[in-house]
Amino acid sequence: MAGYKRVLIKLSGEALAGEKKTGFDEATCIEVAQQIKKIVDNGTEVAIVIGGGNFWRGRTSETIDRYKADQIGILATVMNCIYVSEIFRYVGMHTSIYTPFEMSDMTEVFSKDKAVHDLSVGRVVFLAGGTGHPYFSTDTATALRAIELECDIIMMAKAIDGVYSADPKLDPTAVKYTDITMQEVVEKGLKVIDTTASALCLENKMPLLIFSLNEENSIVNNAGGEYTGTVVTVQ
Repeated sequence: MAGYKRVLIKLSGEALAGEKKTGFDEATCIEVAQQIKKIVDNGTEVAIVIGGGNFWRGRTSETIDRYKADQIGILATVMNCIYVSEIFRYVGMHTSIYTPFEMSDMTEVFSKDKAVHDLSVGRVVFLAGGTGHPYFSTDTATALRAIELECDIIMMAKAIDGVYSADPKLDPTAVKYTDITMQEVVEKGLKVIDTTASALCLENKMPLLIFSLNEENSIVNNAGGEYTGTVVTVQ
């Protein structure tokens, strides 16, 4: 499965925060940028979605309406993409940021044609703002954009190093899968991605690769076929 032409990398907001658990850890962000520069320099086209969990996890709040909480989360992903895009530029890459809604001159409104063009000339394309609608997670936005941009695979860089039979923090007998089908993920209720994203990936044959962002050179290694996480296949 190596030798990808175009990938969508989903970065965990919490992972980018490092040990601080909130905001950004600049050293972590620079290290991620340097890894992605290597795979871009090797000819892989890269689009990126970033979760907003380093700023906001609205579903844990019972005092705020879900609709408004999700809007705050949407804006958190925009802040993340603007910041990380600047880090990417700092290490020598060209970037563009798209949102599904207008934000003055901070971002461009998403267009498949424009995004594909940017990818084809070596720009890293940041896809901020989720789907633009509450009640849809960044997982769903990730699946949707990967399908729209005709990516070869979704690479999900998380704080955990793959898919397990149970939560390894709670169950010491949990077993890590090297590979598993998306259908098995759904049937076993493993919660790798949400059900809407799972359905999109199944229907459109979009595979996933889930690995730890915290392992040394994990993005470069997994993009090159040295899988350290779990491959989720679609039939």
